[in-house]
Amino acid sequence: MEPAQEEEKQLMHIPLWKKWVSHVVPLTLETAASEQNPELTVMLDRGRLQLLSGNAIYSWDDLYHNFTIAFGTLDIEERGFQDVLILGLGLGSVPYILEKIYEQSYEYTAVEWDETVAALAAKYTLSRLNSPVNIVTADAGIFLEVTEEQFDMIVVDIFEDDRTPDQFESVDFLEICAEHLKPKGIILYNRLHNTPRNIIATQRFFEDKFKTVFPAAGKIDTGGNWILVS
Repeated sequence: MEPAQEEEKQLMHIPLWKKWVSHVVPLTLETAASEQNPELTVMLDRGRLQLLSGNAIYSWDDLYHNFTIAFGTLDIEERGFQDVLILGLGLGSVPYILEKIYEQSYEYTAVEWDETVAALAAKYTLSRLNSPVNIVTADAGIFLEVTEEQFDMIVVDIFEDDRTPDQFESVDFLEICAEHLKPKGIILYNRLHNTPRNIIATQRFFEDKFKTVFPAAGKIDTGGNWILVS
């Protein structure tokens, strides 16, 4: 488990004509594959960068509405946070939204187990940000076991295609997340809430596990997803 090596940021330049065309038809910018994600596609859609993996949208700039809505609901600008941990980076929509939409400057630690996804995030999104983002290529659970850091906010956005791996749905995982929160810190946990199966699973997870660790927890319905908030 090692932090990604620091490289000089090079601004990702996309011709203006491609942005215009992408409002009519999505454009494929790059395809890739990894052991963890056999199908990865970077798209330009409605002028925004999008990362697709199989059946899932991993990121979509400020159109990754789940977190745009959640941060607005929580009045994130008023909280005075400094340190943010992201578990599951994708293409980097979370730091993008916080900097570009909410004008917040945080120091980020982003844990992404797929080196290919981490490289795409550094190339396409983090190169457009001023905020410092330290990418750690590791399993999120192992990272939490070994780090001694605490954070003002922990964002859990971990998916394999369109499902969250079982180990990140356990009470043990939520408890170790809680141990890494600073006083008055919060956890935001992204869950699918879009099909009968996902609705039942997410509601059970919220009531039986999330609220066990965070009794005062709430949820933000973003239309197709719930963001659970400690």
